Amino acid sequence: MMSQSFETGWCFIDPPKAEDQKSVAGTSHYGKINLVTGFLSTDQLILVFNNLPVDITFVDENDEVCYFSGVMHRIFPRSKAIIGRKIQNCHPHESVHIVNEIIDAFRSGEKDHADFWIQMKQQFIHIRYFAVRDETGAYKGTIEVSQDVTEIRDLKGERRLLDW
Repeated sequence: MMSQSFETGWCFIDPPKAEDQKSVAGTSHYGKINLVTGFLSTDQLILVFNNLPVDITFVDENDEVCYFSGVMHRIFPRSKAIIGRKIQNCHPHESVHIVNEIIDAFRSGEKDHADFWIQMKQQFIHIRYFAVRDETGAYKGTIEVSQDVTEIRDLKGERRLLDW
């Protein structure tokens, strides 16, 4: 709490000296990845991504596939062979023009996201593409997120209490 208060301010006490901040920071995050709002080990980060109820694929600014989440919730199968491959070579020929249109709109700054939804057997799939930009707004890639929203679409009313 003390180290966070250096960022947000002090309400009941005078601010401690700056050298106190250095001692609070410590080295407790050694070996962890700084995610700006927290620190995770590589193993924790993998577990987080693999346990999200979505498919995630990241394509960098050069249109190369860099990452996809694990198989626990995969809707669209992936092979590690796509890593480093141009995204245009990962889609059927008849849909590559749509992939290019999305990426071109993201790269130009014209658009920041694109949404699709399809019925696939008994599943209703929501597919979303998001432009990834750095702090200056420069295009750095695209995230594809796919989720089976069949059960979500059937929600009615509210549930405010735990009901397993």
